[in-house]
Amino acid sequence: MTKSQADVVRTALEILNEHGAAAVSLRAIAGRLGVRMNTVLWHTKSKARLAELMADAIVAGVSLDGLPQDWRERATEIVRRYRRALLAHRDGAAVVTGTSAAEPATLDVAEALAAALLDGGLPPREAAWTCWGIIYFTLGLCQEQQALPERSVRDLNVGQRPALQRVFAALTDESFDERFDFGIAKFLACP
Repeated sequence: MTKSQADVVRTALEILNEHGAAAVSLRAIAGRLGVRMNTVLWHTKSKARLAELMADAIVAGVSLDGLPQDWRERATEIVRRYRRALLAHRDGAAVVTGTSAAEPATLDVAEALAAALLDGGLPPREAAWTCWGIIYFTLGLCQEQQALPERSVRDLNVGQRPALQRVFAALTDESFDERFDFGIAKFLACP
């Protein structure tokens, strides 16, 4: 049976969701599809290219339909949907963070977010940098959230660092929804 690039990416995401990013390999995909590794390579060209395709498939889970008109509400909603798409896949944030995918879904989300920021009156450079800042913040927070079952920030020993001791309770707060909302509100507090 002939396999397509979509079959390869779908299978890679299945392995990701079942076993995590470390388990995704060209060999594992080939085994699951019942094909040779060179068939997987034919469709992906390399492991790095596979990661880009997987990242774009994850970001494709962001619906851009029915967004609010107000620029700030629109930007917030786009990033909320982006976060949900990342969290919908085990290690989804790690996969997306590890790539620089200039693929259709990734570019569509970036376009929508940049447009919202430009509509808010931000100059192009500030809109671009705010867009990057929001994306990096969201990826980092999602990575932390997805890694949390393996380790807890509550186990952190700050030693004799007075500033960290003062903020320790908030630093170890694992309310990711509240931390996300706080961070996005700070990014979008501009004019």
